[in-house]
Amino acid sequence: MTIALYTWSTPNGYKVSIALEELELPYEVHPIDITSGEQSTPDFLKINPNNKIPAIIDPDGPDGEPFTLFESGAILLYLAEKSGRLMPEDPRGYWTAVQWLMWQMGGFGPMLGQAHHFLRFAKEDVPYAKDRYSNETQRLYGVLDKRLGEAKWLAGDDYSMADIATFPWAGRHEWQEIDLDDFPNVKRWFDTMAARPAVQRGRSVPK
Repeated sequence: MTIALYTWSTPNGYKVSIALEELELPYEVHPIDITSGEQSTPDFLKINPNNKIPAIIDPDGPDGEPFTLFESGAILLYLAEKSGRLMPEDPRGYWTAVQWLMWQMGGFGPMLGQAHHFLRFAKEDVPYAKDRYSNETQRLYGVLDKRLGEAKWLAGDDYSMADIATFPWAGRHEWQEIDLDDFPNVKRWFDTMAARPAVQRGRSVPK
C-alpha cells in the first residue's frame, strides 16, 4: 500500500523522501508549500498539530490500520522497523545509529538551521547570533569529521538512517558558509552519499 508523504524541499523533508527511495517503498507526494503557509492550514494541522513538515500517513500501520506520524527522526525509525532495513541488526550497532540520529536531531539540524537564518534570511544583521551559530556549526562539522575518520558510516560499517538524517543538512553547507574541503572525512562521506541513485531521487522531492 502507498504511503502518503507530506513534505517540502527542505533538509528535514529530504530525509524521509531519501529513506523511502532507499527502501523502495511506494509513496505519493503531497507538497506542503511552507513559503505560503500551507503548513498552518486546518487540513494539515490534523496531520501534524506542530505545523511542520515532513509527516506521513501509512495506510498499513502497525495494527493494520492507517497510522499518521510526524517528526522526521521518528518517521525514519518507523520506516526502518517497518522494512527491517537501514538500521544495524546487532544491538551495539543499532544504538550507535540511534545515538548519531539523535545527535543530528538535537544539534546538526537545529544549530545549522539557525546559521541558515542569521546568515541568509534575517532582516537585520545580528553579529552575535551569526558568530554564535557559525561557530557551533563549525564545531559540529568537526565532530562529524572526527567520527567519519573512525568509521565509513555514522553507525560504523552499516549505512543507516543516521546517515540519511545527517546528509541533507550537510547538503546545505554553502548556506552555512562551510567549505567541505576543510573536513575531508565529511567530504568523502558526502560525495559517496550524493552519488547514490536513491539519494539523488529523494533530493528531487517534491518535483
